[in-house]
Amino acid sequence: MNAKNLISDVVPALKTSDTGGHALNWMEIFRISHLPIVNNKEFLGLISDTDIYDLNMPDEPIGNHKLSLFSPFVTEEQHIYEVIELVAQHKLTVIPVLNNKKEYLGLITLHDLLQGFAKLTAVDKHGAIIILELNVNDYSLSEISQIVESENCKILSLYVSDSENSMKINVTIKLNTNDASRILQSFYRYNYIVQASYMEDNDLNNLYQNRFDEFMRFLNI
Repeated sequence: MNAKNLISDVVPALKTSDTGGHALNWMEIFRISHLPIVNNKEFLGLISDTDIYDLNMPDEPIGNHKLSLFSPFVTEEQHIYEVIELVAQHKLTVIPVLNNKKEYLGLITLHDLLQGFAKLTAVDKHGAIIILELNVNDYSLSEISQIVESENCKILSLYVSDSENSMKINVTIKLNTNDASRILQSFYRYNYIVQASYMEDNDLNNLYQNRFDEFMRFLNI
């Protein structure tokens, strides 16, 4: 998913003839703290609500002031991961998008970014989630995929994050099924540590009942 697919069709850019008060009104309406200033298709930079408050002249056009504008942007072909990285790095509420001619195309809001990330990671789809904890050197994507697919299921998304222990990682798996009980059992057979799992209530109850039954059978041996 690229930046051009995330551009907002709602939030406008500012012109140098717009007043500070007008800019603040738009920021309040769209619940953002930054807006780009654009002259025709030329991106001049981002202005924040703090910049406008510091000017203390809300009724004057922002172009009347000498502004030291911050100018972060992404190009239309950059991947959503790169967009997220830049937004997080600079703590932005919007990020302008330019084409390869440096012409302004539009902007991406945090809401647009969140929706895009939800689609990319299949958060918007129903399915169980399993979190594995394993040593860094033991991580094998092919083995994890094989375990899941051996139970006739598919991985919708998977991502790796650092654990509290620097020698371990957490692997979060989103599945295309709400019933992950068989997959959990397979991970246990392969000696994986399941840090957490999330399914629908009925599936969880069935899993806990199966665990209880197995434990009772073990005690009867």
